[in-house]
Amino acid sequence: MALRDGRLKPLILAALLLLGGTAGLRAALPPMGLLPAAIADPAMARADYVEQCAGCHGVAGSAAPARLPELRGRVGWFLCTPAARAYLIRLPNVAHSRIKDNQQLADMMNFVVFGLGGASAPPGAAPFTADEVARERLHPLSTTALKAERARHVDAAIRLCKAPASLRLLYPGEKG
Repeated sequence: MALRDGRLKPLILAALLLLGGTAGLRAALPPMGLLPAAIADPAMARADYVEQCAGCHGVAGSAAPARLPELRGRVGWFLCTPAARAYLIRLPNVAHSRIKDNQQLADMMNFVVFGLGGASAPPGAAPFTADEVARERLHPLSTTALKAERARHVDAAIRLCKAPASLRLLYPGEKG
């Protein structure tokens, strides 16, 4: 029953990845060369993403047509402003992550924004640090309407950093 309702999906994906996975699973992930040198253990950062996030956002950062934000090629735009950077760490599933080590969580988020985000990360954007994660996760979003908060940061990225207007959609091709 647990397999049918999807609760074990993230754990199964993580186990496959940690055991060497399949060629298809490895091919679905972005190349490690896109990651900043600040990540202490890129393989662990990738495994943490698969375990913590891939169940909803997809192994390669694409959950479409689910009504969740697509990460692949898009999430890097959130490094555009200090407020949007903070938003990424303050998201409930990030701030309350089972990953308690702030450096390990920073590494996972760097995998997300630089690895999955790819060219959407603004040139010269700094990687997340353990100190930044420690500071921001103390203020998780809880009563904020997450869709409205995301829309506010997307509008700023479009206005200030020339992000594409399609970032307003949760995923490319979304029908309003």
